[in-house]
Amino acid sequence: MAKPPEYHHKAESVAERILETIGRRILLALPLGLGKANSIANALFDRAVADPSIDLTIFTALSLEKPGWSSDMERRFAEPLVERLFPDYQGLAYVEALRTGTVPGNIRVNEFFFLAGRWLLVAPAQQHYVSANYTHAARYILDRGINVIAQLVAKRGEGADARYSLSCNPDITLDILPELKARKEPFLLVGEVSSQLPFMPGEAVLPAADFDHVLEGEHSDGKLFVAPRSPVTDADHAVGLHAAGLVKDGGTLQIGIGSLGDALTAGLVLRHREPELFRAAIERLTPPGVQSRILGETGLFAKGLYAASEMFVDGFMDLYREGILKRRASDGAVLHAGFFVGSEAFYRFLRELPDEERALFRMCGISFVNDLYGKEERKRADRVDARFVNNAMMVTMLGATVSDALEDGRIVSGVGGQYNFVAQAFALRDARSIITLNASRSKDRRRQSRLVWSYGHTTIPRHLRDIVVTEYGVADLRGKTDRDCVAAMLNIADAAFQDELLDKAKSAGKIERDYEIPLAFRNNVPERIADALKPLKAEGWCMTFPFGTEFTEEEQRLLPALERLKQAGASRLSLVRMLVGSLGQALPDAKETAALRRMKLADPSGLKEHVYSRLLLRAMRQKAQPPIN
Repeated sequence: MAKPPEYHHKAESVAERILETIGRRILLALPLGLGKANSIANALFDRAVADPSIDLTIFTALSLEKPGWSSDMERRFAEPLVERLFPDYQGLAYVEALRTGTVPGNIRVNEFFFLAGRWLLVAPAQQHYVSANYTHAARYILDRGINVIAQLVAKRGEGADARYSLSCNPDITLDILPELKARKEPFLLVGEVSSQLPFMPGEAVLPAADFDHVLEGEHSDGKLFVAPRSPVTDADHAVGLHAAGLVKDGGTLQIGIGSLGDALTAGLVLRHREPELFRAAIERLTPPGVQSRILGETGLFAKGLYAASEMFVDGFMDLYREGILKRRASDGAVLHAGFFVGSEAFYRFLRELPDEERALFRMCGISFVNDLYGKEERKRADRVDARFVNNAMMVTMLGATVSDALEDGRIVSGVGGQYNFVAQAFALRDARSIITLNASRSKDRRRQSRLVWSYGHTTIPRHLRDIVVTEYGVADLRGKTDRDCVAAMLNIADAAFQDELLDKAKSAGKIERDYEIPLAFRNNVPERIADALKPLKAEGWCMTFPFGTEFTEEEQRLLPALERLKQAGASRLSLVRMLVGSLGQALPDAKETAALRRMKLADPSGLKEHVYSRLLLRAMRQKAQPPIN
């Protein structure tokens, strides 16, 4: 009879037993994102801090942390939000220590994926980052001699009959467990039970006997980490609409997290519910006289879609509810994914599904989703007409994609599975890789093109260029000459940067000296996008939060205002102008007063609060200020 795990009510007792069994050299693997056993990780970290003879290495990715702030105004907004969304969330001790520079020399933290942009200025995190494709992380973990896996789990049953679901993160655990068992070297699989984690069935479920220790203690009923859905801009919506026209009914879909993922989801829902409205929107977004679509798909989803995505995002929940995510793979699933992290509504949706319906969503090893190797015949049969949609920071005019790092080497996020899905798009019949991004961005009130001539770092090389989508349209680069790639990319670039990009292409001899960008594409300006979306907005589409939000009405009003203040604050002159403009302004109305009250500025006291209140009221009444070119 299989031996049941040891059960614990305190994380400290788990840490003690790990040290007794494994010794003082601990190589701890924590799953990416939500699936970390935070209590156990913290107990081991605290023991290693107190005892320098313990050598602790933590190998993980996407260490989640509650939102922070860098100014008093940001604190006023974020602090109540954190208290509401994360009332009892237990953070990771090593995250705080990395932030404060207090990690002792006997502890190392290696990550292969960061929360985007959160670790740019933290030298220890940058220095200990491991560049890895998601599918290679398991190999690196095994090569390092990992001897402890500590994972958040959902539980069914009691005692020896209990079953534990890896739920949100079977991704790497399922890939490395067989290897660890085959080596017959000492290792421990440790579970930390969460009553809030959905019990995902299928291969994510392990018997009690597979675990050495299980913690079901004081934090077991704590809320899960939530990732509120991001605001979706007009440019995002335009990108989403263009991309939605590339998805084939009866096909396969992968999408990412964030505003562009929600924009694509909203575009697919519009297309399904209102095909004529969708077609009209595409026509308005397309310059007059231009062929509107490549791979054009504008009808509803009669056959539906199947999802093969490393991340199970909120958007797939929305597509399922709309009857779009319904095509079943050979095993009956409508989705295969390796991990999830999302909103509270997303977790509740999964928890409340009947068991037989939850079984449509199969959480599995990352090697199954991100690779074709292993069960290849089945995967090829399931992943027909695949559209793998990924976001990027920048794309060069010759089609190279920049997604994970800056040219000085600092890591913004990580490669993750982007390369895997791009490679799959070339390996699968009739599949396409779709890179989405806004054509420009604002930084310090200056606009910068996100389509660039060249860049000192590349995530996806240009020989894997395929489809690139901005708010201004679609560039099909697959199999094209360098000259034709440049011409296609110029057509979807922001008009403010087209001439500079064209000049660089001419100087490099990549396009003819007398080439001129067609007049139809010279009106690539934000105002054209806003005008094209007006009829949709009048019908209730293209909203800032198309699928709802955890932000209150006051917070939704404050978000764009705080962004305007942040942009103004980048220039002392701009801030002074805003303050001067606030003098003599009318008293706040009821909604503005409620927003000021949310920031504790409705009844300001002292000069600083009076200035804050005036500036914030002015920002709420302003339209978005056009950045300087």
